[in-house]
Formats: sequence, C-alpha cells, structure tokens
Amino acid sequence: MKKNGTNNETNNELNSEVLDREAWNSFMLLYNSAIKEVYTKVEVLNDEFKHVHRYNPIEYVKTRIKTPESIEKKLKRNGYDLTIENMTEYVNDIAGIRIVCSFTSDIYMIADMVGKQNDITVISVKDYIKNPKRSGYKSYHMIVTVPIFLSDRKVDVKVEVQIRTIAMDFWASLEHKIYYKFEGNAPEYISKDLRECSAIVSMLDAKMLSLNEAILEAKNEDDDVKKNNTLTDTRNVV
Repeated sequence: MKKNGTNNETNNELNSEVLDREAWNSFMLLYNSAIKEVYTKVEVLNDEFKHVHRYNPIEYVKTRIKTPESIEKKLKRNGYDLTIENMTEYVNDIAGIRIVCSFTSDIYMIADMVGKQNDITVISVKDYIKNPKRSGYKSYHMIVTVPIFLSDRKVDVKVEVQIRTIAMDFWASLEHKIYYKFEGNAPEYISKDLRECSAIVSMLDAKMLSLNEAILEAKNEDDDVKKNNTLTDTRNVV
C-alpha cells in the first residue's frame, strides 16, 4: 500500500490570534495522532488481506489535516466562533484519511473492515456512491472516533474516512481544482460537463468491475481444468 502523504491542507501553524498557541498545539497533537492510528489500522488490514487472500484491495492512502484558515471558515459559515470547543464539537473532518481502491466492490468491503475494529466507533456514514451529490461527486464517507491515549487521559478523536475508486478520486481531484479557480462559482456549462464526466466515471468503474469478475471466473475455470487434468494423469499412471 502506497501512502501519498498529505494534500495542500497541511499547514498546521496557528495564523489566528484568537486561540492560545499552546492550546492549539495540544489540539493538533490529538488529530495528528488520530491520523497515525487510523492509517496504521488500514495498513495492517491491507497487509493481512494480501497475506490471506493474495489480493491487495487498497491502491494508496492519502491523509490530511485541515488548516486553521479552513477550520475557521467552516465554523463561521455555520455561525460558530473560533474556539477549541467548537472545533471539537462541530468540525468533523479536521483529520481526514482517504482510501483509494481499484473496484467499487472493494469500497464496501474496506468500510466494513474499518467499522469492525474494536476501538473504532462509527458515528455517521454518508454513501455518496449510491446517492451522489448534485455535482456528480461520489465517495463513501465515514466519521469515526479513535481513542488517543495520553500520559494522563484518553481522548476519543474524530477522523473522516473517505473511500473511493481511482476513477472517483481522479474526478474529485479535478473538480476541486476547477471549483477552486472559480472560487466555488463555476459556470453552469462547466458544472454540466463535470456531471457528464461523473457518469462516464461510473460506467468505467462498472466496466472494470465486470472485467475483473470475468478474469477471476476464467482463472477459476482454468484452475479447475488443470486440477482435473492432474487427477486424470495420476489415475493413468496407476
């Protein structure tokens, strides 16, 4: 499994004078620790799956921590002041991990494996694959909590887990860049083209999944033929 590192939201420096620097650093310590915890769990699951099933369901993983500016904008947009308490309570995606896999069938399998971890609690799920956003965005989102054990206490920290295919991730990355250039107000013809591209991505995912299933079926049939030929040869020798 390849870790792609963080995206552009990686600056953890405190740019606002509203918050105490020591409180902010302690706050960020929790979320950075939570990212490490969830990433390690995903890595172990992937290694175990490769060992047992000879199959790698995860192509790569990306992680990120929201910047102070992004957190502040989200709070203000929802009518909250910039405080540590409000961040903890109302911003669920400060820490994020994105799991990218090959096929849509892998998405639900990975989500199930993550959700069954004894020390992970699933708070909410949003399935934008079965119910895409109006823009055409598709991904599977989970808000989970993971316990972080400090020297004097345990803190349950929220992490957003996104699971999507390579094709979905490619589309979402381009959509983000396009809307960033237009500051969220892209012309309708561009939005229309993006929705059409999303439909193409869905067709591609469905075709690739169908192709993979056909390959597996053909391989199983070939293995059965080889097994039967081996048994026949053994009988002839006897």
